[in-house]
Amino acid sequence: MSKRPATLPLMLKPRPADATATRWLADALRSEILCGSLGPGARLPSTRELSAQYQLSRGTVVNVFEQLRSEGYLVGSVGSGTRVSAILPDDLLRPFRDEPSAPPAPPARVFAKFSTRVSLFNAVSTRPMRAFRACQPALDLFPIDLWTQVASRRLRRATVADLLGTEPFGYLPLREAIADYLRTSRGVQCTAEQVAVVSGMQEALDLVTRLVLDPGDRVAVEEPTYNGAIRVFEAVGAKVVSIPTDDEGITVGGARWRNVKLAYVTPAHQYPLGMGMSLCRRLELLEWARLHGAMLFEDDYDAEYRYRGHPVPALQGLDRHGVVFFSGTFSKVLFPALRLGYLVVPEDLIDRVTMAKSVVTRHAPLLDQATVADFISEGHFGRHLRRMREVYAERLGTLLESGRQELAGLLDISDIEAGLQTVGYIVGAQTGLEVEQGALKHDVEVTSLSRFARGALPREGIQLGFAAVDVPEIRRGVTGLARVLGA
Repeated sequence: MSKRPATLPLMLKPRPADATATRWLADALRSEILCGSLGPGARLPSTRELSAQYQLSRGTVVNVFEQLRSEGYLVGSVGSGTRVSAILPDDLLRPFRDEPSAPPAPPARVFAKFSTRVSLFNAVSTRPMRAFRACQPALDLFPIDLWTQVASRRLRRATVADLLGTEPFGYLPLREAIADYLRTSRGVQCTAEQVAVVSGMQEALDLVTRLVLDPGDRVAVEEPTYNGAIRVFEAVGAKVVSIPTDDEGITVGGARWRNVKLAYVTPAHQYPLGMGMSLCRRLELLEWARLHGAMLFEDDYDAEYRYRGHPVPALQGLDRHGVVFFSGTFSKVLFPALRLGYLVVPEDLIDRVTMAKSVVTRHAPLLDQATVADFISEGHFGRHLRRMREVYAERLGTLLESGRQELAGLLDISDIEAGLQTVGYIVGAQTGLEVEQGALKHDVEVTSLSRFARGALPREGIQLGFAAVDVPEIRRGVTGLARVLGA
């Protein structure tokens, strides 16, 4: 016969000095039920557990339970324990309803200015996947059974030290694996000591922002750009300066760059437009940062997926003066719910970032870090990456081919070299927002480029994600867009 599981401790109001144990316990339980803290059907601790918790005789608890059963508050049966009655008579609730009105509201609370500047950034959609949701990998193709095997084996081997935790920068074997991967695949110049494991891009941005920017400081961003970065900068009270982009990336120089302390850029695959930053522009940006004592934040959000052309080394790989923070995430190459990423820190700032991380997030979940380290070291990561690169290349090709067939003269789709999404520039008079709304009527999901801009853009367009859905869904989406754009 299986043992009935113990309930969680029940927190009751303190016992008044002049109240008997029986009266206090009955009143306290009755109050918890009437105010809804113990809802209908909630199971109470056993008489043995409750007597031990509050140092009462078991007979006292039994008598109180019997009293509340007779009043209709509780019900009990053999094997299921004692529970709150599913239906409470109206006359039991009347004393609670007849209580005097609530006291006057207390004075208004005063919060820090941060609370008025921060805003919700909800980038996760749980709706069914459809064309052309951007920034999403093909989660249905993730090798979940293999991941489960690796994670289970890691859990079975877990030591006391694994359960205790790790240093702020994270699990050393994972940091070593990340450093090896970044050196060989992205041209990043780093050691494991420079790699901090973070919960994702937002934490990396938050850490760097806390260290570099004070309220009123100027931070430069590409126009258009990733809204998650804007939210972080504005939350600390920084002044965000939007810098125009061209075919080579962010434009460098001019009055807008005056007194900028930090620049946020996406060199490998500009977000959301998709072009790569030219080598000449990268060197120009690095020289600007060196001359002005500023820092650069390089967001390398999905550069693992490259379909043609020669890879350009990461901006950080060209840095000779320690002015670049380099960050990436496993959300696009594994799965978003993992919430693990990395931040490569200039050597002279390792101690500062360590201290900041130690008081903010302490460290990312260690067992998850260990699982990712095993997944990489056993070769699964590389195989999965190669497989998904082939899948995404096929899906991009389908989008471009179908677009040429059905959207000619309506939408100019960019033939990007890397990433999980591209953009389509609208040929007609419709705005991106109008196309976005019209597409929903055909169960197609696109995002207007205007949502990523703080000012007017030279051309109206939409963002098109192609990685998360299969070839038939891409073709269906193109047909739906043709109806919207041709209307």
